[in-house]
This record gives sequence, C-alpha cells and structure tokens, in this order.
Amino acid sequence: MERRKFIKKTAIGSAGFLASGSVMGHLAQYKDTIIGHNDHRYRIDMGWGALNAQQYPVNDCHEMVQDSKGRILLLTNHTKNNVIVYDKSGKLIEVWGTEYPGAHGLTLKVEGGEDFLYISDNARHEVIKTTVKGKVVQVFPYPEASGKYKGKDSYVPTETAIADNGDVYVADGYGEQYILHYSSKGELLNVFGGKGNGEAQFQNAHGICIDDRGNGAPTLLITARQQNRLKRFSLSGDFIASHHFPGAFICRPVIDGECVYLATIWSNNGEEGSGFISILDKDNNLISAPGGCAPKYGEGGLNKMYQALSIFTHPHDVCVDEDENLYVAQWNSGKTYPIKLVRT
Repeated sequence: MERRKFIKKTAIGSAGFLASGSVMGHLAQYKDTIIGHNDHRYRIDMGWGALNAQQYPVNDCHEMVQDSKGRILLLTNHTKNNVIVYDKSGKLIEVWGTEYPGAHGLTLKVEGGEDFLYISDNARHEVIKTTVKGKVVQVFPYPEASGKYKGKDSYVPTETAIADNGDVYVADGYGEQYILHYSSKGELLNVFGGKGNGEAQFQNAHGICIDDRGNGAPTLLITARQQNRLKRFSLSGDFIASHHFPGAFICRPVIDGECVYLATIWSNNGEEGSGFISILDKDNNLISAPGGCAPKYGEGGLNKMYQALSIFTHPHDVCVDEDENLYVAQWNSGKTYPIKLVRT
C-alpha cells in the first residue's frame, strides 16, 4: 500500500467531518480527554492553527518544523501557499510558496547562524534549499549521474537529513528507495539502500534523520514504512540495526531530547484512517502511542499496534516544541489544519 497507489477520499469513515476544513466538531467529543501513555500524555488543543480555508487553503499537510525564532512552519502541497508560518499559539504570521506542487519533505538546518529549509518535492523530482523566507539558494536535481535511474520520473524524494558538516542525505521514498548522500556543494558522494526486503534495503524509505543521541558517532535513522521498521545506518551507508514496530506504518523520525517521535499514518493491517502517534525512548522502545492502543511487549517483542481513538486520520509528521508540545500534520485528511497536543 504505497501512498502513490492509495485511493484518496474526501470523507473517511468517522472522520468525514474533516471535509469542512475544521476539526472542531469531531474533536469536541474528546474535550478534556488525555491521550498517550506512561509519561507522555497530552491534551488536544481544540482548533490550533485553523485559518480561513478560502484565503489560506491547504491540501495535504505534509510536514512541520520550528525555526530558531520559535515559529512553526507548515508545508502543504497547495500551490497557493506552500508554506504557512504560525506562532506557537496558532496565529498566522505569513505564507509563501507557489512553485512546489509535490511539496512533501521539510527539514530545517541552522547553517552559519541562519535557518535554511530543505524541501523535497516529489512532483518536481528534486530537493530545493531555501531561506525561511522562501528564497531559493540551491537545488539538488534528479541524480542522473548515480546510474540507478531509468529517468527523472523514477526518482521521487520524500525527505532529507543534514549532517553538521553540511552533507545532505536524501531518501527516495516513493521511487527506487535509494538513499543519496551529497556534499554541501551538491556533489554525489554515495548511494545505498534500494528497493527490496533485505536488512539494508527498503520498502518505502519514507523518512530519514541524523541520530546524535548518546556519546557515539552520529548515525542515520531511516523508516521502512511498509515494513513497519526503523533502520539504523552509519553516515557512510553501512547497515547497523533494525527496530520492528508491528502494525505501525511510521513516517519520518523526529528526535527531541532522548525520544523519537513518529507520525504513524496507518496501523494494524494498514486500514484507512487508522493513524496515531508513536513515541520511542532512548533505546527505541515504543513507550507512548497517543491515539493508539497502549504499547505492550511480550516474548516476541512489541504486540501489534492499532488505533484506539479516532482523533487522527492519516498523521504524516510531528513537530516538537521546547515545551514538548506536539504539532501533527496530516495527509489526505479532508484538507484540515494541524492538530496540537499539549503536554500534561
């Protein structure tokens, strides 16, 4: 069930209310409900970031980041306003971007004291580096020189991770499933992974991040979404380990402190509209699943996960602020604005 083959609907089961562009009516039934498990529990903010949908429309809300000024940036593939910038209260600050029809991945990296964004556009088949105001400063095009692709259309990047030395790692999550490693100047240094079921291969290499937790050398965490796995590689592309989360179709990993946060777009057997949020501890064990069932481990590992409350439809990304509140962007969820979860 790759996302490109997934049948889109505008009214989805219990979340059919979403087509109006407001989550207020549906989430009202969860007023004062605390979701999550163990020490990671949250209260739902009943309408954070909701705007006039005619003036500031969204299509798929793909990803969110927080910049150095504390602003929350939302990436959507609606070309009237690809980037919507909020303050933490959900008040609109500005919008920009009309040239990213496949806007999918959004990574922020501070370089030389300045914030830069890396936008993975799977319709343009390239990664675009911009300032936080939208000025294009660099483009990483279709990697023809890699010799791995028959043509531009077979390269469909979904996410990037940026190392401290400026090297850029691109996950070709909807294409041939390779990880492309570039220098900061755009020179292709390495290609690894690829489509397959081997330990070092991927079925939907959807998300990627640099893991610098602990005292060891930084590594890469890469999701294999259709395999319900989070895979670890060295920065040079060597496979290290795989973590299995049965029933959890995880999107990109987001690290905050010792924890990893993952929007889980589908659950159980991949049913439509069955998403929740996954939170891992420093050892990459699932410790909380807001909107999902309680994580339980047995002799065979983690029990299969499933949605417990219909709060989310298709969560696609999680942004964590300095107060450990969560902002959840959703794909194919009735063109709705993000949902905020307030840490309790």
